[in-house]
Amino acid sequence: MSYSDAEIWLIIAALGIGTYLIRFSFLGLIGNRELPPWVLRHLRYTPVAVLPGMVAPLALWPQATGGETDPARLLAALATFAVGLWTKNVIAAVAGGIATLYAAQYLLG
Repeated sequence: MSYSDAEIWLIIAALGIGTYLIRFSFLGLIGNRELPPWVLRHLRYTPVAVLPGMVAPLALWPQATGGETDPARLLAALATFAVGLWTKNVIAAVAGGIATLYAAQYLLG
């Protein structure tokens, strides 16, 4: 199914308006009012919920391999997770992941 240029621009405009309305519903309507404590408690977990959704496709289907799953990158992702869980230190987790990635690429070819 192919779309005309006008249909594509209409879809883009509709998505832009929809995104604006979603953000406005939260930011514009609530404004400077104090949020209830239960909302603030749930909003603390938003970055933790979003980050894996952004990182997982990059680890499972990396562009560097043409979208093919790569054992070296999977090992690096698992090592990053394990080091982060063990040390509770982001810098150590990233360093462990980088070291694992380079070691796995060297050993696996």
